[in-house]
Amino acid sequence: MTRKQRTPRWLEAARLRGAGTPEGERADWLSRALGRAGVMPRAEAERAILEGRVELNGHITREPFAPVGPDARVRVDGEPQRLQAPTRAVMLHKPGGLVVHGSDPEGVGTVFEHLTARLSPALRGFEWLAVGRLDRDTTGLLLFTNDERLVRHATAPQTHLPKRYVARVAGRPGDAAMGRLRDGVVLDDGLTRPAQARLREPDVVELVLTEGRHHQVKRMLAAVGHPVVSLHREAVGDVVLDVAEGAWRALREDEVAQGLRFAAAP
Repeated sequence: MTRKQRTPRWLEAARLRGAGTPEGERADWLSRALGRAGVMPRAEAERAILEGRVELNGHITREPFAPVGPDARVRVDGEPQRLQAPTRAVMLHKPGGLVVHGSDPEGVGTVFEHLTARLSPALRGFEWLAVGRLDRDTTGLLLFTNDERLVRHATAPQTHLPKRYVARVAGRPGDAAMGRLRDGVVLDDGLTRPAQARLREPDVVELVLTEGRHHQVKRMLAAVGHPVVSLHREAVGDVVLDVAEGAWRALREDEVAQGLRFAAAP
């Protein structure tokens, strides 16, 4: 059955107000544009708009989903704000226990709360999007960006951006199990792409995948008879985790462009 495409909220709001809709890759709605540009996170921007503190093209607006284009004139509390911002990205060494969600019903915490509490003041105004996900118990490299295009690029199946994982497993995988991982494993959602696989220790497997299915590493290793005991991600593309657990750092422009193979618009 084909799922009906849902109309974005900003587009619904624009249609109801009879407003024109912006065109182009950088078209956006007001609250998200403020977050992407680093003026203030989206939730704060929505409150400021509803409180009447934001002007759009010379008029106060109370519509967080008001459509904006790259030439929109925006003021917050009377101060002009630029909506153009370069693509930013940061890495976090995710500790175990944190979830990649907006809230954690178990109360341990989210990666967004963890990251925001540690960011430098210059970066706290951005709305940070997680580039993919890691399970609660998985540690390692997690990327964040202010640009949803980078999220789509890094997670799209057709990009084939390699991701390197290290898994401690039950038992000791032999040549047959390692060969199956390299050739591709049949899962309930089809045959996986061939992976790079090698043993680092008798019970530690390094896997490099070029696709990102749900729980893929865990399912592949379980399928060859060696369930995951612990899982860690070391690299995405050519960006390699190089900070201590719980720590973060900003990525350089060349790491985004060459390391993640992402060509950001000027």
